[in-house]
Formats: sequence, structure tokens, C-alpha cells
Amino acid sequence: MLSDGEIQRPSSRCRLKHGKPQLVGMRFNAVDKGMVPVVIDIEASGFGRGSYPIEVGLVMADGSRHCFLIAPARDWTHWDEEAEKIHGISRDLLSRNGRPLEDVAWRLNELLRGKTAYSDAWSFDMSWLGKLFDAANMPQAFRVGAFTELMDEEQLNRWDRVKREVIENMGLRRHRASGDARILQETWRRLIRQPA
Repeated sequence: MLSDGEIQRPSSRCRLKHGKPQLVGMRFNAVDKGMVPVVIDIEASGFGRGSYPIEVGLVMADGSRHCFLIAPARDWTHWDEEAEKIHGISRDLLSRNGRPLEDVAWRLNELLRGKTAYSDAWSFDMSWLGKLFDAANMPQAFRVGAFTELMDEEQLNRWDRVKREVIENMGLRRHRASGDARILQETWRRLIRQPA
């Protein structure tokens, strides 16, 4: 589990080009200098084997937010009570308000087609999105990149401090997907505006 503010670096399982993860054979729009990245965050039933996505949050470049609770597939049974204490999403809430996973996968593709959405927990989020799109029997039409692709070493070193400031200033509820995505996007905005 990542501690507050920690950014996960991409695993060595993907091909690297100039030190950045690449998906072979796919073309996506990356963030140009000065543009605001699309941010994705996922809450899950737990960590490790058997865990699955239960909520996906997005913040688009224009600041609009989207959040989808996901009704689990029948064979998605893993549940970690400790994870529930962190994100506050119960199985009952998912059964009452979760959208069909095919609908969530389709909506994500419609919102993100051909774009790159950035994550601070790249390998976890890629795994959970893979599980979602596999269960929906649908190809993923967007790329997920690691926030580390957007920052130099000096910015990486300041990330934790700036993120703590953002959390204090914004007062958003932590560990809900769209709130966390909003915090990450605002952290990035402040990071690139602030001199070292």
C-alpha cells in the first residue's frame, strides 16, 4: 500500500522509451508542456490477488469530474475490511448504487478515447482497469500513464510536500476516487507553477 503522497513508479514489465513507459503499437495524446493532465484514480476491494475495482474517478483537463461506482462481477468476491475502512465504500453501497461494469468501461472509453490519463499508483490502476475491461469483454481505448512521466527529479522530490499542502487547502475527502484525482491534478498544477 502506498503511503500518503507517495508516487508509485512504473514496473519493469512495460517497454521503456527514454525512461518512460510505452504501450507498443498505440498512439495517444500526451500532456504538452503547460497543459493540464487528465487524472484517474481507482478505489478497490483490497490489494493483491483477487482484488478488483469498485470506484473509478476522473478529473478531465478542464476540471470536470466523473465518478463511477462499479457493481462487481459475480466472480469478484475478494473483500478487505481494512480497505473498506479507508475508502468507506461498503458492499451494500456497491450493490445498491454500483453501475454495471460494462457501462463503466464504455463510459471510460467514451470520455478518454485516445487520451492518456495519469495515475499516482500506475501498476495498481493498470491491473484493476485490466480486470474491468476483461470482465466487460471490451478493449480499453485509452492509455494510463504514471505521474512520474510528467515530472523531473526536482519535482518528484517536492511532490509529497505540495500534495500535503493541497490536501490541507482543499479539504476534500480522501480515498474516494474523484476526490483523490482532484487532489492529484491540483498537486500537479501547483508543482509546475511553484519555483523550486
